[in-house]
Amino acid sequence: MKKGLLKQFAIVGLSVIYLSVYAAPKPDSKTKDSTNQVNSAASTNTAPAATPQSIIPNAPTIDAKGYILMDANTGVVLAGKDIDTQMAPASLTKLMTLYQIASALQANRIHLTDRIPISEKAWRTGGSKMFIRVGDQVPLSDLIQGIAVVSGNDACVAVAEQIAGTEDSFAELMNHSAKLLGMTNTHYTDATGLPNPQHYTTPRDLALLTKAIINQYPQYYHWYSQKEFFYNGIRQPNRDILLWRDPSIEGMKTGHTEDAGYCLVSTAYRNGMRLIAVVMGSSSTRNRADASLALLNYGFRFYETKKFFAANVPVQKAPVWFGKSDTVSLGVAQTLYITLPLGQPEKVKSTITVTNNIKAPIEKNQQLGTISLTLNDTNLRSVPLVALQPVPKGGFFSRMKDHVSFLIHKMLHPSSAS
Repeated sequence: MKKGLLKQFAIVGLSVIYLSVYAAPKPDSKTKDSTNQVNSAASTNTAPAATPQSIIPNAPTIDAKGYILMDANTGVVLAGKDIDTQMAPASLTKLMTLYQIASALQANRIHLTDRIPISEKAWRTGGSKMFIRVGDQVPLSDLIQGIAVVSGNDACVAVAEQIAGTEDSFAELMNHSAKLLGMTNTHYTDATGLPNPQHYTTPRDLALLTKAIINQYPQYYHWYSQKEFFYNGIRQPNRDILLWRDPSIEGMKTGHTEDAGYCLVSTAYRNGMRLIAVVMGSSSTRNRADASLALLNYGFRFYETKKFFAANVPVQKAPVWFGKSDTVSLGVAQTLYITLPLGQPEKVKSTITVTNNIKAPIEKNQQLGTISLTLNDTNLRSVPLVALQPVPKGGFFSRMKDHVSFLIHKMLHPSSAS
């Protein structure tokens, strides 16, 4: 019997059974589940297996000490070598420096128009430079370009001192963020990546950091694709030659020291899919670029990523007892993507399990079910199905009508009511 008809019947019978209902104990808060099938898809954190209809060759052999290819939305690892081996990152360190800047900007601790004083330490820092001068007041926006485009060590130290007081304190912030991001094999000693045996990371950790930059701070993602920077009468090009070779390349960061070799973090976007390639310990500028492009081409050729559930978009509605509203919209809190071999996402199904007899009050993002995603009877992922808006308790008479309806519902459906 539909809940609306039950309510109409309840109004007629309310005066007769009011006392018994009012005195009766409230329904138990325990619930049971029901399921229905819809088409959908999912993602995993390891490279999905190929099927007989989807043959995938091994990843290309490249010139690198270690590398990884990861999907930027799902975190699926499509290829890799020594992905958890600690290595010197050189200027790939500056991705974490820029992550700290983005975090401080978003929190309004600093502003793009701030003029940053240049200390003697910043001015004297060796390696690559944007050529700031001691005693100058340089806009933060210029220092960001000096870091992201021309890998200026002097700019890194200036910003680190502005945000944390000293570069050592800034390194503590970097390590704290690394821990929160799950970068379990990373340790920073400075903001630049100059050689230090206690300064290291891994291909996987750099991919996780890059994924966080893309997804947490999309408003600053354009920093990484700028091809050149002109400052203090000097024009310097971005050292990432892939920005000129392939229009799908979105940049990220280059790095090189004698200890680290030639390193490159690259991202590219094609046909709705964004991939991250991390190459560490290559033998030349050209080889690191060739290796990154080979990995990216491999990923785009044999895999695809699709969005199946958007964040905060209703998947379905569920009835609510004793609430100000009779229904609540259910959906996912975070957009759900899937990465699988080409042609496979269309074969993925999802089982939606919704809690029966949902009772107000309901809080926003309260879990009220689950979406389980499967391919060929193999469970790929399960995510919470949550309330997209709060539902407060209804008024006194509304709740009384629901009490009557609920008692009748329990009598008619004893196996599902609770």
